[in-house]
Amino acid sequence: MDPTALTTSQIHEMLKSRQASAVEIAKSHFARIEAMDKQVRACLSLTPERALAQAKRVDAAIAAGDTLSPLAGVPLAVKDVIMTRGARTTCGSRILENFVAPYDATAVQRLERAGAVIVAKTNCDEFAMGSSTENSGYFPTHNPCDLERVPGGSSGGSAAAVSAKFVTVALGTDTGGSIRQPAAFCDVVGMMGTYGRVSRYGLVAFASSLDHIGPFGRTVCDVALVLQTIAGADPLDSTCAVLPVEDYVGGLTGDVRGIRVGVPTEYLRGLNPEIGANIQKGIDRFKGLGCDIMPITLPHTDYAIACYYVIATAEASSNLARYDGVRYGYRSSQYDNLTDMYRKSRDHGFGAEVKRRIMLGTYVLSSGYYDAYYLKAQKVRTLITRDFVEAFDDVDVIVTPTSPIPPFKLGEKVDDPLQMYLADIYTVTASLAGIPGISVPCGKTPSAPHLPVGMQILAKHFDEARLLRVADAFEKAGGFHIT
Repeated sequence: MDPTALTTSQIHEMLKSRQASAVEIAKSHFARIEAMDKQVRACLSLTPERALAQAKRVDAAIAAGDTLSPLAGVPLAVKDVIMTRGARTTCGSRILENFVAPYDATAVQRLERAGAVIVAKTNCDEFAMGSSTENSGYFPTHNPCDLERVPGGSSGGSAAAVSAKFVTVALGTDTGGSIRQPAAFCDVVGMMGTYGRVSRYGLVAFASSLDHIGPFGRTVCDVALVLQTIAGADPLDSTCAVLPVEDYVGGLTGDVRGIRVGVPTEYLRGLNPEIGANIQKGIDRFKGLGCDIMPITLPHTDYAIACYYVIATAEASSNLARYDGVRYGYRSSQYDNLTDMYRKSRDHGFGAEVKRRIMLGTYVLSSGYYDAYYLKAQKVRTLITRDFVEAFDDVDVIVTPTSPIPPFKLGEKVDDPLQMYLADIYTVTASLAGIPGISVPCGKTPSAPHLPVGMQILAKHFDEARLLRVADAFEKAGGFHIT
């Protein structure tokens, strides 16, 4: 049995029965990366010493007869905006090209304590700003489902690494759809929990009120297991919720009879017809499982993109001010004075998309424009959140497409940032509201080249257990392979 094709539970059983060692499993994944990543380019750096040391600890625990954690020996990739001690953490940017993280993010620390084996740091859009992983300061990542197409973004490297079987699970980040959209494009499962469900300690900030850390996996169970491990209160993150973590994996019963599924009419406009057909089949699958399908309306959806790109860029311009060439990161070698050093370091170190967002954010926060843009966007954010709160009075979950379009070709939208931003139209609303969302595969487009389609499922704040149960039931009912 090929270890690179297994789920977390299958690896757990393989280790328990001693069909393979954790070291052998890790080495098989490194071999696959060596053979295939020249085409996919999902990884920015590998961590073989750390991985093999962890795998040896797992094997020693098995030999001693210790109880094996469900994630023990499971290969894991980490998006390169998440601190990983002793490894390069570049955020996909030249300005941090040689930065080595001095500590582990809380999510990384918790996964490694559970026995996960960190194999690689993955490519991403620079500072998580993008929807295609073409904005990386190093190279674009290719979609394993079709190497001529993008894997989505900004967590495209993590999604591609799971899809290409370089790792079993991966960590990504989601600010406006950066886990859910690449999961849809790469035919894997990706989840963003409620804002505050997972500690952001050790995440390099893009937009602090929107950023989430979340998992990718091949199955809903994989994702539930990782989320259960990384969720929970953290004294190092004041925004992390002090709420108990439910047994997400134990709740995957497959029974969703009586669940009220809302379908918002606003999310069916401007939709690629082949994606729309698959989503409708997915909704029909829920109906067959005994769910009640209910049309709903989220009236402020049309304002979401404008609202998001005001708030996110404003927070980005503030967060990225620290990269000035003084304490760490790239510093220009030729400058006339301190101001010139700042200017040249940032000009040479940042890519075009990051500069664009810094300028937008600085503008909307500037004197005379703050009230007209930033303050108004925050008021609209409240209205969008209220839409969801009111909708969840009537329904238990909401089902939408993850993306209005299938994976597009590399280079197709790179010179048209507005069209790139519009690819996030179905994901930014949940980010603004702070509710949890998951993207699951929902078949392929009927016409060649038969590209992946993702279905997004949303739930109310801190209702991850129900969200995962609904997604798991869809998977068990064959929804991932709808035709």
